[in-house]
Amino acid sequence: MPELPEVETVRRGLIPVMEGQVITELRLNREGLRWPFPANMARDVSGARILSLRRRSKYILMDLDRGTTVLIHLGMSGRMLISLPEGARETLAQFVHGHPAPQKHDHVVFEMAQGARVTFNDPRRFGAMDLFATAGEADHWLIREIGPEPLGNQFDERYLVYALSGRKTPIKAALLDQRIVAGLGNIYVCESLFRAGISPTRQAGRIAPARVASLVPIIREVLSEALEAGGSSLRDYRQADGELGYFQHGFQAYDREGQPCLKSGCAGVIRRIVQSGRSSFYCPACQR
Repeated sequence: MPELPEVETVRRGLIPVMEGQVITELRLNREGLRWPFPANMARDVSGARILSLRRRSKYILMDLDRGTTVLIHLGMSGRMLISLPEGARETLAQFVHGHPAPQKHDHVVFEMAQGARVTFNDPRRFGAMDLFATAGEADHWLIREIGPEPLGNQFDERYLVYALSGRKTPIKAALLDQRIVAGLGNIYVCESLFRAGISPTRQAGRIAPARVASLVPIIREVLSEALEAGGSSLRDYRQADGELGYFQHGFQAYDREGQPCLKSGCAGVIRRIVQSGRSSFYCPACQR
């Protein structure tokens, strides 16, 4: 499942061809994805201008000039693919020139006024799209309980210490809880806990406040590095221009089962365990 860096990378890739532009036509090639599309969604979006492209947690939010917002969730295999007509401006040269033939899993197509085409391709159909009144965003059922953004000002040491105080769940599960912090997933929690030297099995509420506080700059550091690398490409993820992300080449813990710990002076070996159905990778020797 794409996490914050992957979704943010896709959002940034869409901006040059979508933000400020008019959607001449929205084509829905099926009745829905993970959930049905809202009634009349194609009609209500076609002809609208995109005012801004934002991200909230793992959702891309497309604000339209009609006072509505399109919500996009990539799911497990969803990709936003950009193509341009022949002769497009050089500033958009990183994208595919010449619209490709429609593919089996091209479920949603945005035709843009300047000739660009943005296609949502999702073989597994775990992705989702919705349309809602922008003013009602805070009450949207997918957004209303999401915690602060880890790269934002509300996510600080004092907040995290308070949010984890008294919690009996493992720290790994607590950081994956979107009500506590937005956008974090399995990869970046594993990497953050490794750098902090905290075992993923530790009970969140029993970790010393100073150690909890230390997670905040580490989480930000890990996410910033992943953003710079364009995210992590595992299985289906691609950037909006079709390129791969490269942060997976710098994993220190995730997906390194049986390999030596990379921390200086540590003779441990990375171990894999399963927590709530998800793999956790950590070093038992230096993560306590």
